[in-house]
Amino acid sequence: MPRVAKELSALDVKRLSHPGGTGNVTFAVGGVAGLLLQITPAGGRTWLLRVQVGARRREIGLGGFPDVPLAMARDRAREAKELIRRGVDPVEQRKAARAALAAVQRRGLTFSDAVERCLAAKLDAFRNEKHRAQWRSTLDTYAAPALGPMLVSEIGVHDVLRVLEPIWQTKTETAARLRGRIEAVLAWATVAGHRSGDNPARWRGNLRELLPAPSKVAKADNHPALQIDDAPRWFAALRQREGVGSRALEFAALTAARSQEVRGARWDEIDLSAGIWTVPAARMKAGKEHRVPLSPDAVTLLKALPRHEGCDLVFPAARGGELSDMTLSATMRRLHEADLAAGGPGFVDRASKRPAVPHGACRSTFRDWVAERTHFPGDMAEIALAHKVANAVEAAYRRGDQIEKRRAMMAAWADFLAGREAAVANVVRLERGVA
Repeated sequence: MPRVAKELSALDVKRLSHPGGTGNVTFAVGGVAGLLLQITPAGGRTWLLRVQVGARRREIGLGGFPDVPLAMARDRAREAKELIRRGVDPVEQRKAARAALAAVQRRGLTFSDAVERCLAAKLDAFRNEKHRAQWRSTLDTYAAPALGPMLVSEIGVHDVLRVLEPIWQTKTETAARLRGRIEAVLAWATVAGHRSGDNPARWRGNLRELLPAPSKVAKADNHPALQIDDAPRWFAALRQREGVGSRALEFAALTAARSQEVRGARWDEIDLSAGIWTVPAARMKAGKEHRVPLSPDAVTLLKALPRHEGCDLVFPAARGGELSDMTLSATMRRLHEADLAAGGPGFVDRASKRPAVPHGACRSTFRDWVAERTHFPGDMAEIALAHKVANAVEAAYRRGDQIEKRRAMMAAWADFLAGREAAVANVVRLERGVA
């Protein structure tokens, strides 16, 4: 008869130690025939089950001690022996399970992981880190709760709808961008071999049949602008206000520039002697360098600004770094509220009656002024606003940026804002004569 090992207690097992020398040693602990505790010279301890499987002798690992205590090791040994009695080799079964898991992991990729890998692959496609952060934020906020843990291979049309439908009517523009970003992530996953078939976030011939067109749900939400006749009064009130935010908003009005372009403006971009501000492509929405002719008013404003040692920003925040967009918005709001408090009508959009915002006041009002009060060409205003040219042929042939012609236009705009009507009238008559 085979020897039956003495059944050791948990305390007995704890007291076992390596006798010294090289090589691993094993101790039979009893309770289950063939159950051993293996101890290395360095003191490492693992459980082994020495057992016959068919014609082969096996040593089956059952885990390490003390993570797997004595009682658990005996239970695992009994389970392994039961499998053997049923004709299953536990070692081969474990290998097959690991191989299957590895195969699933190779094929399986969650949507959250796909977002990270897609972002890494598309790094060069983003104009700047802010755009990349906006892309991720939209997906994290709206898509991740529902799609994040799902395998990209299992995401279908109705899964995408679960994300889009709650905000399609109320946040249509955000929802439309979100759909495009989900489509991009799933397209990447398809090309990378993690899914197959149609893209469930595709619009044409797919979601378009299940959701109303964004243009039918909500019209484009234009930024509330100043009424043209209110612009000089608003500009005079702005000039009376102190603070970096007020000067940044004044500069934005004089240049018809976007808030982020002004807030990120650096002194090394500005040539005061030439009267030109060159905004690098990395900070432009269209991804192209943009030259802005500076009117005498804009140059005077810049020359009066203090320069801070170690900071190249033209309009730095009080605590360092760029001003926030909210700083300019807050300045607009205070101007409106102060005008109301003084018995005035405030500064509101003609159509929507909403208070004007920086984008509307500095850019939309400028565009309205060019169209309604001057004879400057519309395409010149579009260049000043750094808008993309919609006509592909025109875009291909346009080489210059009409900077000197635009200089006259921006000077006339500054004169209008400052209330110098006579100067504006002269410029308009000049343009009419040239035409």
